[in-house]
Amino acid sequence: MDETKRLAGLIQERIGDALAAHRDELEPLGPDAAPLLDEAEAYLSGGKRLRAGFAVLGYRSVRPLDLHGEPRGELSAVLDAACALELFHAAALIHDDVIDRSDTRRGRPAAHRHFAALHRDTGLRGASAHFGLSAAILLGDLLQSWADELMQRACDAVDRATAGRDAASRARDHFNRMRSEVAVGQYLDVLEEQQPGFAPESEQLERSTRVLVYKSAKYSVEAPLLIGAALAGADGEQEGALSAFGLPVGVAFQLRDDLLGVLGDAAVTGKPSGDDLREGKRTVLVTLAREGLPPTQRRLFDEMLGDRELDGEQIEMMQRTIRDSGAVRRVEQMIARNVDRASAALDFAPLRADARERLVALADRAVRRVA
Repeated sequence: MDETKRLAGLIQERIGDALAAHRDELEPLGPDAAPLLDEAEAYLSGGKRLRAGFAVLGYRSVRPLDLHGEPRGELSAVLDAACALELFHAAALIHDDVIDRSDTRRGRPAAHRHFAALHRDTGLRGASAHFGLSAAILLGDLLQSWADELMQRACDAVDRATAGRDAASRARDHFNRMRSEVAVGQYLDVLEEQQPGFAPESEQLERSTRVLVYKSAKYSVEAPLLIGAALAGADGEQEGALSAFGLPVGVAFQLRDDLLGVLGDAAVTGKPSGDDLREGKRTVLVTLAREGLPPTQRRLFDEMLGDRELDGEQIEMMQRTIRDSGAVRRVEQMIARNVDRASAALDFAPLRADARERLVALADRAVRRVA
C-alpha cells in the first residue's frame, strides 16, 4: 500500500479510536451530548492530513519508522502526536469560522451554522445564531482539550522509551509554543481587519506577512516537523535544519491558501469564491494588489473590501482587479522563492536521506494544491 494512504488510514483509525473512547467516557452525560460528539466526528473525517504527515516526517528525518508495522511502541507515540495536531487544526478551523462568520467549510455548513440549524430544526427556544456560536466555541475547546491529551500521551510514551525525558520535554515545548502563536496570530488577524485604513505599503506588507506566519505558516509545517523530530530525539542542528525548511514551506502553503481564498473554485475548495474579500482579509495578495492600483481605483477597492453584502458581480470585479494588478504573478513568484529556499535548506542538512526526499514531495503536494 502507498505510504501516504497507509498513513491517512492509520491517522483516521487512531482519531476514530480516540473519539470512541471519549464518547464512552461521556456516556453518563446522556443523549443530549450526542450532537456535539457527532459533529466532532464529522469534522475529523477525511482531510489532507498534511500536518500529521509533516509530524511523521519530522520523526523519520531523525529515526527510521516503519509505517507498515503494527501501530504500537514508537509508531503509536508518533501517531498520537500526529492526531493531536489534526484535532488542534480542526479546533482552529471551527474557531476561525466563528470569527470570520463563514457559512461553509469543506463543502458543508460551518460548525456554528450546523448547530444553529439544529436549534431551529428541533424547536429550541432562544436565538438560533447564538446557540450555534456557543456550541461551536465549545466544540473547538473540547477538541483542543483532546488534542492536549493525545500530545501528553505521546510525550509520556517517549519519556518511557529510549528517546527519554528531554525528547518529550522538547516536543511538549514545541506544541505549547505553537498553540500560543496560533492564538496570538489569530488575534493579530482580527485586529488587522478592524484597522480604519491600510498602513503605508511596506509596513502593511510586513503586518500582513506577520499574520500569515504566526496564524498559519508556522503551525502548518514547521511546528509539526519540530514536534515529530523532538519525539525522535533530534539535536539542535537537526531541528534547525527542519525549521529552515519548514518555515518557508509554511509561508508558501499559506500564500497558496490566500490565492485560493480569493480566486479558488468553490466546488473544489468547499468555500464560496472570494470569501476572503467579503471578510476583508488584508492578506499579502490584497496588499500587493493595492500597490498596483491608481489612487481612484484603490479607493474603490478599499471601500468594497470587507463588505459582506458583495454580490457575485462585485466579487468578479475585485478578482479581475487583483489579476490585472499583477499581484497574482508576484505571489506565485514568492511561493516559488520560498520553495527554493526550503529545498536549499535540505542540501547539507544532517537528516536521513530518504526522509529528505519525502519532505520535498510532501512540500510540493502542500504548495501545489487546489483546495
